[in-house]
Amino acid sequence: MTSLDKPTEDAQQDARAVTEAALFEAFGGVRGMVETVVPGLLFVTIFTINKDLHWSAIAALGVSLLLVVVRLAMRDTVKHAFSGVFGVAFGVVFAMMTGNAKDFYLPGMIYTLGLAVAYIVTTLAGVPLIGLILGPVFKENLSWRTRNPGRKKAYAKASWAWGLILLAKCAVLFPLYWWANTSQLGWVLVALKIPPFLLAVWLTWVFLAKAPAPIDVFAEMEAEEQAEKEREAALAKDDTEATAGRHRRDG
Repeated sequence: MTSLDKPTEDAQQDARAVTEAALFEAFGGVRGMVETVVPGLLFVTIFTINKDLHWSAIAALGVSLLLVVVRLAMRDTVKHAFSGVFGVAFGVVFAMMTGNAKDFYLPGMIYTLGLAVAYIVTTLAGVPLIGLILGPVFKENLSWRTRNPGRKKAYAKASWAWGLILLAKCAVLFPLYWWANTSQLGWVLVALKIPPFLLAVWLTWVFLAKAPAPIDVFAEMEAEEQAEKEREAALAKDDTEATAGRHRRDG
């Protein structure tokens, strides 16, 4: 390995580390995955044992609220826990209204289908959804659209991956919604919570790790503000010196 190769490899490792950290922040990491799985797991476990929709729904909603309280107590970000509460609440309300325990899962399944379509449609429109999600996390906002074509291509690939993986998941779940009983659907849903998500995140990491580095638009803005302050300071200094020079001539 030459001395020129070492900085390149170090830069690549740094880029991969930044990408990993950004993905964990955006998608909630291990804790976010646990918070996504636990309410549904509790619902299907209780329902499998006693076939009681009300107790299953109350337990799922209760544990979702508990996860939010824990995050608040630890002064941690609550966006992932809150999204879980809303998802569980919609499922509980829907199931209670219809009296069909399987409907607890239907809002989440519809959301997954809608999200899959959103990934594909936004990519076809030239604004891949994963770029809109991760752009602020990488401090690049939408600069990748016009100033970083290699990164835009990586976001497009990642969005295609998310869309197709979620569509495949829906292709399994929706037939089960019609043909399977509540417990069967619930256990399959629990089993499909993490693996497709991890596959999509891993593919996103692969695509972005090979992509050009993000353009830090926040750093650019700060640099411009600093340069403007320096220009103003220089102008003020010139004015002060000019005024002092006039005073000396007049004196």
